[in-house]
Amino acid sequence: MSDDDPYAGLRRNVSMLGSLLGEVVADAEGADFLALIEDIRQRSRAAREGDAGAREGLLSLLHGLSPERMLAVARTFAQFLNLANIAEQQYASSRQMAATASATTMLREMVDDLDAAGVPSAALGERIDGLSIELVLTAHPTEIMRRTLIHKHREIGRCLSQLELGGLTDAERGGIQRRLRELLTQVWFGDEFRAERPTPVDEAKWGFAVVEDSLWHAVPEFLRRLDAARRKACGEGLPLDAAPVRFLSWMGGDRDGNPNVTAAVTAEVLLLGRWQAADLYLRAVEELIEELSMTGADEALRARNPGANEPYRGELRRLRQRLRQILF
Repeated sequence: MSDDDPYAGLRRNVSMLGSLLGEVVADAEGADFLALIEDIRQRSRAAREGDAGAREGLLSLLHGLSPERMLAVARTFAQFLNLANIAEQQYASSRQMAATASATTMLREMVDDLDAAGVPSAALGERIDGLSIELVLTAHPTEIMRRTLIHKHREIGRCLSQLELGGLTDAERGGIQRRLRELLTQVWFGDEFRAERPTPVDEAKWGFAVVEDSLWHAVPEFLRRLDAARRKACGEGLPLDAAPVRFLSWMGGDRDGNPNVTAAVTAEVLLLGRWQAADLYLRAVEELIEELSMTGADEALRARNPGANEPYRGELRRLRQRLRQILF
């Protein structure tokens, strides 16, 4: 595998995850089962390349499996495909891709192109300030993956990102790989799919899990990059009241032919969303209280917190109390 191969990192991660999955499957189902999986894989590859004998042998092998064995085979290949998708998603935002496909690079190139085209910085600033990007959250009745599995998939991606870091010791790299094996074991012995048809509230909870796992981190990061691009082009960052990204939601409110979406369901989903927003903000405020121990502050903040030795913490503690009243 050449160092010039732009997909070398992706291939390594897919291979590593496949090996770890093989270890988990062998421990759970036995070495004979893992040999069966490898036999099916080799026959499938040969059949895809045009080997008629391999195709007939593969069909005969599969037809001879019991329903229980066939289910385990299907689970194994499905898990491998899931892991390959996770590796591909992580690769899309990896350090290797950052130089050519990151939001920062694209925003910087956009600003440079507009500047080269003679667009005045004031006009560009007005356009940026007037951005209105609406992200619509929708409920998916067909989504059967459990939220716990979504969280595990995100953790697997995080581990792959950690492996990208330079200077890792053998012990650190081994620890990350052990964590990956733990996660794959949890996935294998868990139940991937919901046992019952999801209610509209369940569908909304899945959507809120996406907010917590992805959007809560991704949108602020995009805004920081947009702010840097505007500062470079116009000399000033985004106005404090700028809100170029807004959220809309169908969750718990889509009555288009769904008799289960009632006024009571809508009210419950709205309260659930309010609770999660408060919970996410509370976690962020708790972190800020730990960090902002500075004693220096401007007169406005000191006036709001008379006598406080650490005025930032005083201000944040009041905000924390308000959030706790919402949650508890």
